[in-house]
Parts: sequence; structure tokens; C-alpha cells
Amino acid sequence: MNILNSEIKIDLYKKLLLPRLIEEKMLILLRQGRISKWFSGIGQEAISVGCTAAMDFDETIFTMHRNLGVFTTREIPLSRLFSQWEGKMNGFTKGRDRSFHFGTNEYNIVGMISHLGPQLSLAGGVAFAHKLRKEKKLSLAFTGEGGTSQGEFHEALNVASVWKLPVIFVIENNGYGLSTPINEQYACKHLSDRAVGYGMQSSRIDGNDIETVYQEIKRISEIIKNDPQPWLLECDTFRMRGHEEASGIKYVPKELLEEWAKKDPIANYEMRLVNEGVLSKSEIEEIHRQTKAYIEHELNVAFDEEDLSPSVEDEVNDIYMPYPFTQLESNEAVAEKRLIDAIADGLDVAMSRHSELVMMGQDIAEYGGVFKATEGLVEKYGKSRVRNTPLCESAILGIAMGLSIKGIKSMVEMQFSDFVTCGFNQIVNNLAKMYYRWGQNADVVIRMPTGGTVGAGPFHSQSTEVWFAHVPGLKIAYPSNAYDAKGLLLQSFEDPNPVMFYEHKALYRQNSELVPEGYYNLEFGKANIVKEGNRLTIVTYGLGVSWAMKLSETIEGLEIIDLRTLVPLDMETVLSSVKKTSRALVLHEDNMFAGIGAEIVAEINEKVFEYLDAPATRVAGLDTPIPFSKILESQYMANARLKLEVEKLLNY
Repeated sequence: MNILNSEIKIDLYKKLLLPRLIEEKMLILLRQGRISKWFSGIGQEAISVGCTAAMDFDETIFTMHRNLGVFTTREIPLSRLFSQWEGKMNGFTKGRDRSFHFGTNEYNIVGMISHLGPQLSLAGGVAFAHKLRKEKKLSLAFTGEGGTSQGEFHEALNVASVWKLPVIFVIENNGYGLSTPINEQYACKHLSDRAVGYGMQSSRIDGNDIETVYQEIKRISEIIKNDPQPWLLECDTFRMRGHEEASGIKYVPKELLEEWAKKDPIANYEMRLVNEGVLSKSEIEEIHRQTKAYIEHELNVAFDEEDLSPSVEDEVNDIYMPYPFTQLESNEAVAEKRLIDAIADGLDVAMSRHSELVMMGQDIAEYGGVFKATEGLVEKYGKSRVRNTPLCESAILGIAMGLSIKGIKSMVEMQFSDFVTCGFNQIVNNLAKMYYRWGQNADVVIRMPTGGTVGAGPFHSQSTEVWFAHVPGLKIAYPSNAYDAKGLLLQSFEDPNPVMFYEHKALYRQNSELVPEGYYNLEFGKANIVKEGNRLTIVTYGLGVSWAMKLSETIEGLEIIDLRTLVPLDMETVLSSVKKTSRALVLHEDNMFAGIGAEIVAEINEKVFEYLDAPATRVAGLDTPIPFSKILESQYMANARLKLEVEKLLNY
């Protein structure tokens, strides 16, 4: 049914024309060297504009390279877009990211990263937030036909379908992934046919007809607002220029370009509006003139803006979202708890304290997780907040990021920290960088059961913490005991930044100690001197604390520092101790090469070298994968070499 009157049609036409005229100007500026790169959407504007115009303003859209029409239809001031493209302060990323690699909650738009697929899962997370809050709203994410080959496409659609999330996945099928044609991209007849395999509805439309796009989005939106579910929409279109301008289009057959030129969405819509008597040719010419004048005015505003003045302090301060730390101590009774009990208790307290907090992970609901850390929580808080997930680590991490965009905290449990590799991209390129790029924090805690000594072999025993210590934007907590575990975990949920929370499997049930009931927290970046001494400083964390404490029973004078968190790292406590003892050894279970110990030793040498009576030393795991055999695993572990290295240092 046609729902368009003349007023809507004229509005759609103006919205459709604006990105085309901006692009034509950008191509001129590109040749003049005024902008550095351009991904052209000429020929496929109807999809971006039609989708955006049909959605509510407070519904979030996730864009790709060629979705300029989303930004202009949401009426972002062009001067800010132009500043963004020139890397100026009035843009959205303070010069830190390019073209459409940004988001703005003010306009409910989240831009892409270069890896193409992850925004699909983020859209699922925003849709999940709408569903949790029982809002009749949806989200929409764009992808290209090339992006549908990525694993994230499968994961995002699968989770959205299983959880019945109100999200529209729009495929802009424009014929080529850079230079690779569709017959080399996929073998099915139509990409929309894939929806059947996910148990979701789909449709396929002419993406060059703006009225068709607009009305189809209106139709789908009405359905899924009242009956939450995902929808796969394939829009047929064509990319008339190169993937980006430097690529050119020599690989495209001339006849194909000529065929699609006849389907130009703007020329054909102008003709239709004239034929229908909605606009005259002179009125169309006047709209062109006014639009070009608006573009020139906004360009001049951006050109007149001063260039960035770089500041190291500003760059470093924008890595993490700031928040005031408040120390709270429990006034409730204490009870004997193992580390796993303290984790379980901390999760329970966090769920009570944060009413919207959502926990996600494989087998964490009725089964209670493979280590039983979440046992009983689903009965207490319900399946909407304690959720089993498909084996889709990347999608679940993306959904967590989407929840954070809507102000909802979440916890994701990796069944084993080794499995985080399946979600690596979401962590290091979305969660870690988003606040720095455009001010959106990732209020996500990722629990990471980790470590060896349990004979689980190369894929269930790796130490993965150093993979993430190198990535600005992540925080890393790694408790060695039950008291710290609960306090650091509860603080992780207070911190609005992404936290990788490591729990050593061998420590889960090793010892017990008195732990306060109720809420208390421990500040990140504050190491603990667990044993004082004056002969040698051992800096360690996790299981290494137990090793060092055991050794101190036979060797006197060891000062043992438990780092507690690796990011932030409390070097002040470390350096102060080394000044006192004049000897330093860094102990960790992880491999030696490029481990966290290398960073600590480097800082010791740089800052307190004159206090040393012996070389600062590392003791770590062998530079091999961690083996399965208990005999080989014992040889691998740093503890096998700890006593010898300590004696060497003391006798140096």
C-alpha cells in the first residue's frame, strides 16, 4: 500500500539529493588534495536515505562506508561532517578516525570499523536493550554483500534469531566487494535466501527506488515492533565508482555500468515526480541551487576552522572514560570462602546492586557455568538477565557493546580464556577503542577462567593476559585470592570501561579465607605487599603469588608484591620496594618472551637502575605452547625454575 503523499515525496527527494551533491563536491576536493580519501556511494543513495527516513529518530542505525545519506537524513550539520573528514576538532573523533568511522549518540548513529562485520552484533545489542526495556523500538545495521561472507554475519544473525531481537539487517548488494564480483562472493541465488537457515524472515527489493525502500522499512518496522524478531533485507543496487576513488572501476564491464546508469535513483525519481506533477523542472532546479549553496556555506565554516593542536595529555586522558572512585567497605559479617565462592558471591551482589546488569555466556544459566560460578543466579534473577548463549563469542561481545551504547552494563563469561580468540576483534577494535575514537564507553566485564597446572593442554590452559595488556583502552584485573577476587570483581562492575577479569582455574578451590559478606570494592592499580622482606622483591600475580609465598617458607627476606591488576599497573609500589631490597624478580606463568615481566623489568631498569645490586630478572613459562602431560606441564611452569633463579639473584 502506498503511504506517500506529495509532502513526503518532496521531503524524500531533498534528502536523496543532498548526499549526491555532497559527494560530487567531495570528489572535486579529493582531486584538489583537500580530503585524503573517499568511499563513494553514488548510485546507491536511496537505501541509506530511505531506511533512515522511515525510522524513528531515537532508533539507532549502524552504518558502513557508503551511508552518507544516513548522516544527512538525520540532519547532522554539514560543517561537522566536513570537519570530520578533514580531521578537525569540530568533527566527531577529534581527528582520531576517518570518514565514517565514528558514531554520535546525539543522532543515534554508530559508524563502522574497517573489519565490516562487527557492527551487526552491536545492532543486536541495541535491539536487545530495547527488548529488555520492553520498548517498541528497533535497530538497523547495514552490510555489503562482501560482508555477508564474514563469520560475524553468521553469528549476529544466529543470536538475533535465537533471542528474537528487533533488528533489521540490510544488505546493500552493490555488485562488487572491492573488485571481486558477486559470483565469486557467494553461491546462493539471493543473499536474502540465507534467512531461512536462521529461522528469520527476509525480503528483497529494488534498492534504487527510494519509495520502495522507505515503504518496506515502514512495513517491516511495524511488524517487528509489535512482534520482536530480526529481519534480513536485501537491497539490489550498484556501485558506480570504485571501492574508494584510488581503486578505479576498470574491472567493471562497460555495459554493466551503462545498464545501471539507467537505474540512477535520483534521475529516475526526478522524472517520476515531474510526471506525477509533484514537482516541476524549475522547482527541481531551484532545489539543486539551494542545496549547493547550503553545501558551500557549510564547507566554508569547516575550512575556516583552525587545524588541530595536538596534546599528548589529551590523547592519553581520552583512552578511558573517567569516573570517581569511591572506596566502600562491608560492615557485614565475614565467612570462609574459596576463590570460586567469592566470585559467585560477587556476581550475586553485582546483580542486586545494578538492576539492569545482564550476564551472558555458554551454559551459565541452569547449568551454572562449567566452574559453577553462576550457579543459582538464573533462578534468582531470571533468564532475561542470566542468559545462555550460542557458541558465538564475537557476537555476544558485540551485543555487550550494543547494550553499553544504551547504558546497560553486562558481563560476558568466556568458558575458558582461550576461547576469547573467537571474539578478539570485538575486544581490541571495538570495546577498547570506542571511547578514544568518539566518546562511547564499553561498560563490559569479560570474565576469563585461565591458566594451567590442571593438565588441560594447549587450548584450555593458556595465559592470555598479555595479549590484551598491549591494547590501550582495556583494563585487566587478575586476583590471587578470594578476598581480592570479590573486591576487584565488584569494582569491575563500577568501572565504566571494558575490564578483562582473569580467574585462575587452579585457584578456584585451592584455599579458603575470610571474605566479607555484602558489598566492598578494591581500587584498580593498587598492588598489595603480601609479605614484607629486605633481600629481594618478587613481583607477581595470580598463581605466581602462591608459588612465591611457598618459596618464602624456605628462603628468608623475600618481599612479595601481588599486582592485583595489570592495567593499570602499580609501578610506584614496585619501584619503592626495589629501592629497599636492591634486587628484583618478576614471576609469571605466561611465556617469557614479550610477557608482562619484560615491561616491568624495563621500567625497573629505566627508573631505579642505580639501586640494583643484581640484574632485574624474569622467571616465566617456557616459550612453547602449554602441554597436556602433567610431567611436561610441570616443566613448562615458571615454578620449576623459580627457586634456582631466586638463589642466583641472592648470591649475585
